Amino acid sequence: MSICINPHCSEHNNHRDMLFCRACGSELLLQGRYRVKTKLGGGGFGETYELTDKKGKSKVLKVLIDERPKAVELFQREAEVLKLLNHPGIPKVEEDGYFLYLPRNSQKHLHCLVMEKIEGLNLSIYIQQQGNKPIHPQLALKWLRELTLILQEVHSQHFFHRDIKPSNIMLRTDGHLALIDFGTVRQVTKTYVAKKAVGDITGIISSGYTPIEQINGQAVQQSDFFALGRTFIYLLTGKSPSQLYDPCTNVLEWRDLTPEISPEFADILDEMMAHSAYQRPRNTQIILQKLEEIDTVLPSSIKPSPKNIKHLAKKAVQQESQVKKNIRYANAWMRFLAYLTDLIILFFIGILFGVCAVYLAYSTGFITESENLLDIGGTVWISSFCGFFPILFVFIISPEEIGTIDIIASLFGIIINWLYFISFEMSAKKATLGKQSLDIHITDLSQNKISFVQANIRYWTKSLSIALLMIGFLITAFTRKRQSLHDIFAKTIVILNHS
Repeated sequence: MSICINPHCSEHNNHRDMLFCRACGSELLLQGRYRVKTKLGGGGFGETYELTDKKGKSKVLKVLIDERPKAVELFQREAEVLKLLNHPGIPKVEEDGYFLYLPRNSQKHLHCLVMEKIEGLNLSIYIQQQGNKPIHPQLALKWLRELTLILQEVHSQHFFHRDIKPSNIMLRTDGHLALIDFGTVRQVTKTYVAKKAVGDITGIISSGYTPIEQINGQAVQQSDFFALGRTFIYLLTGKSPSQLYDPCTNVLEWRDLTPEISPEFADILDEMMAHSAYQRPRNTQIILQKLEEIDTVLPSSIKPSPKNIKHLAKKAVQQESQVKKNIRYANAWMRFLAYLTDLIILFFIGILFGVCAVYLAYSTGFITESENLLDIGGTVWISSFCGFFPILFVFIISPEEIGTIDIIASLFGIIINWLYFISFEMSAKKATLGKQSLDIHITDLSQNKISFVQANIRYWTKSLSIALLMIGFLITAFTRKRQSLHDIFAKTIVILNHS
């Protein structure tokens, strides 16, 4: 298969030997040698794809979809930094790996970056695949040394990463680590120092891993040490640092959860996570020296070998691949039953809020006539149950019958209906109560919970589909992932048995 990367293309999938997209006419053979095979994910600044070059070697393509100048600046900086850095733990980018691509019938270029594909899992997924089981301190010691050496390469070129966290560290299938996502990297220059002095630096924040000086736009190289230390707290406890932080004492309560760790190793981590950047190690060499001083002699029965680490990494990758293959998409019948259940729930919610609206209108003296009270209660109930269709229907049939009270009551009911679908679909449950009852869930294309924007696109496009005699739902029978019209627009999927 050959994928079209034009964001406005109506059908991205093409036969693997085609040179131009059959839907939009955009070129499929990028730079005369790259062919995009599949989409890996998206969100934030851009989207990522897997592609192959002329030799058939798989690589990763990042495409910037955010056109703001700041986003372009960060994207270009990532490309330049990765070209300069030379370490097996950092994705490689060829000299011509950054290029501009112009889709057919478009006036705006897409910024593209081709880089080495890291085979493996990020450490966040790795820990989850292990059932949130912490890693052994001896393995943590090995990994910390390996990551510090990677960071030494970054810092030696006067850069600092600014976004170190478990999801930005890859465990390769050979057991080694790689640091990824250099989109937020900065270089220590006179310009940077001058901007930092007046607080003119964009703050990059990852909850639980970002130090206070970076939140305030005053990041330094020691900020990376803080984030690296917090990362190892997660690896050693299986818990997010935010769960272990006591705001009253400003202390991370983690040592009792890792009884096997040596006091010397724990001291190094605490020093890396010191509140003040001045109290942290001055450079990577100091961390490496302290790691060398730790007594690493352990019984061979519990000392992890490179072979075991490699086996665990391969097993985790296979498990993740199997999970993706086993994804089951909810069919139209399941989705209809879920929607019907939601309507039943909204029926009773509408009655409740209708009664509340009547009581509020009567108690405040806003409306006193019983006929009007019943009218406002019924309007709130119907609008909560059916959304904006009742008021739209009345407006089309007999607009002269619509008064101010009807509009206010309808808006109140529509907001209730909107809040019900939006709040549940973008929540951690990833589903309305009706969908939860049938164990089906709404996610983005990477099986993560959807955003506020995606939830709104789904809601209003779905309302349009219903207004057009459910046409938008009927196409679920013809799409590969059983996507309806609102799923396609919102870039979401509805799947079974996914938590």
